[in-house]
Amino acid sequence: MDDEYKWAGVEDPKIMITTSRDPSSRLKMFAKEVKLLFPGAQRMNRGNHEVGSLVKACRANNVTDLVVVHETRGQPDGLMVCHLPFGPTAYFTLYNVVMRHDVPDIGTMSEAFPHLIFHNFTSRLGRRVSNILKYLFPVPKEDSKRVITFSNQEDFISFRHHTYKKTDHKNVALTEVGPRFEMKLYMIKLGTLENEGSADIEWRHHAYTNTARKRKFLSVE
Repeated sequence: MDDEYKWAGVEDPKIMITTSRDPSSRLKMFAKEVKLLFPGAQRMNRGNHEVGSLVKACRANNVTDLVVVHETRGQPDGLMVCHLPFGPTAYFTLYNVVMRHDVPDIGTMSEAFPHLIFHNFTSRLGRRVSNILKYLFPVPKEDSKRVITFSNQEDFISFRHHTYKKTDHKNVALTEVGPRFEMKLYMIKLGTLENEGSADIEWRHHAYTNTARKRKFLSVE
């Protein structure tokens, strides 16, 4: 398989964040918070733009990844990550979203390049998913005090975002800065978003596989 991420890491990624059509004020707020997770990311108002024209505009501006957040009745519940120029596109369902906006006295978010922790992505699909997520972030600078964690447990990926500081030579104090949510992968397609009908499906979660036996896809049992 050709590696779409062969050149990832050579230059910092350029991320564009947008929403589904007619976003609620809550989804707009969530999109703003997602934008702050990625150093240098930009946010685009969706308006009446078709997906095809969004992808075209991103390609023309050398955007490396388009991230689209979705909602159901005002609750953010979907995240799509489309790697440009040729794919892949990963589709995640979001659960238990707690926005920074909902946490009192949370303080400001650091814009330093974060260190990344990936836990339990040991299968081939797990490594694929960790690459899709990892290359959304630039390589951190040594002095960064910001940590983003993707922790997989039974194919639910817990997303957590902390800053830390040393309290003495042995101990470190962690401060959660949000947002926080769980993600579950339900599909990876080989193309980009506007090829939804024609792109080959690399992997898809089928509901019935749960009943046959409890399989874990992102980690090796």
